[in-house]
Amino acid sequence: MATPNEKLAASLGKLKDLQKDGRRVFKSDDLSRVDRERLIQNGFLKEVIRGWLMSTSPNTKPSDTTPWYASFWEFCARYCDDRFGADWHLSSEQSMLLNAENTVIPAQVIVNSPQATNNKVALLFGASLYDLKQKDMPPKGDLFIKDGLRLFAPAAALIRVPDNFFTRYPIEAQVVLTGIKDASEILGRLLEGGHSVVAGRLAGALRRVDRASIADEVIKTMKGAGYDVRETDAFAAQQTLGKITPGIAPIAGRVRALWESLRDPVIKAFPKSPGIPGDTKPYLKFVEDIYANDAYHSLSIEGYNVTPELIERVQSGNWKPEESEEDRKSKDALAARGYWQAFQLVKKSVGKILVGAEPGALVRTDHRDWYRELFQPSVTAGLLRPAALAGYRQHPVYLKGSRHVPPRWEAVPDAMNTFFDLIEAETQPAARVVLGHWLFGYIHPYPDGNGRMARFLMNAMLASGGYPWTVIRVEDREKYMKALESASVDHDIKPFTTFIAERVEWSMKKAA
Repeated sequence: MATPNEKLAASLGKLKDLQKDGRRVFKSDDLSRVDRERLIQNGFLKEVIRGWLMSTSPNTKPSDTTPWYASFWEFCARYCDDRFGADWHLSSEQSMLLNAENTVIPAQVIVNSPQATNNKVALLFGASLYDLKQKDMPPKGDLFIKDGLRLFAPAAALIRVPDNFFTRYPIEAQVVLTGIKDASEILGRLLEGGHSVVAGRLAGALRRVDRASIADEVIKTMKGAGYDVRETDAFAAQQTLGKITPGIAPIAGRVRALWESLRDPVIKAFPKSPGIPGDTKPYLKFVEDIYANDAYHSLSIEGYNVTPELIERVQSGNWKPEESEEDRKSKDALAARGYWQAFQLVKKSVGKILVGAEPGALVRTDHRDWYRELFQPSVTAGLLRPAALAGYRQHPVYLKGSRHVPPRWEAVPDAMNTFFDLIEAETQPAARVVLGHWLFGYIHPYPDGNGRMARFLMNAMLASGGYPWTVIRVEDREKYMKALESASVDHDIKPFTTFIAERVEWSMKKAA
């Protein structure tokens, strides 16, 4: 008779077969009742709703949203395909968000279908899916499939979204508007539907984002067809809209729009730059002296069990993996050693900035070296594969407890190039500090270590304004993470700016 472990192994083999194409979501009847119950009981599967399951892990806590958010859109796509066949699509609003690379997990996703029953389906962690009945499907040319989701094409979505979308989601509206290559993309739909009011709204919105030639073409053509078009500004008058170059990747436009729309509140709320000191030796001595404190808090924020004694051993050279099996295999010790190595390079970068190196151009290159040093000890010890040092991630990532989902891995190079372009062009150190830290974490370019890297970047940018090295304490972790979430999900940068400003002011007093 098979042992319990052998039975579980057999069930896991069947689950592995289902996961071979990267699937995380399954119908209950994809597995036998015995296999299904065994895998649920042992924590390898979790029920989403009756009849639907998702992959999870035995060590996942009940409150951990990560497996669900990693499965969210796949569930929506598979559930809707199963229920409605090809006759469904997401709302115009959600289509706009996804077309603009807004990857926040929504509290509710609205699905339109002629077969819908106007029913709300309660999902995990307070999310829901609402199926909204509609008479007919849109023309085929208005829809396209992206990652299994049936979305409105950008031009079709612009015509269908309600007018308040532009004030509620100005970043997304701007990104999609600047992606319009020619007036013909929207004019055919406007003329065929007789959308004179929408034409006026879109013309005003296009003009607001510096697409005046397309706006003029929309107005002239609609009037030439006999429609009375009155141009209106769809955006709120006080909304700050940065300049996005037409034709760039949506993620590049999104990063640029976020930076330019949020920089003014940051600059207003941040302490005035003290300026780079004439004598840099005391500044660098402060950086050197703060290492142990900084390492303890930064590593503890990431969940490592790092003691002051371990940090002292690493700093003094008493960490000897070539002699000690414990040192060689300790994840905490390897992380501490990597942090020490990376800190030495960041300190050198800071020194260069203090003597006049252009901070944006410097960190564009140097941050790759910081990253390699962070993880070199773990690679050397065999805890990580050498490919971990390759650079930017080649897979999706999901953040524990966060509704923010970092950009698709394919979009990371465009996002990071734009990110460093913005740092190089920025004239205000406060913006480089706050937006640099937040947006680095928002993009999450590396497979691991993004929090530590963001804090290194923050401190390099602090040096560019003469602000002292600043430690974010582990006891402030909840407040810190909540402020980052507000910035990433709601585009509210004020809590994060205030948090960083308070820590910098404390550090300025300590360094005085």
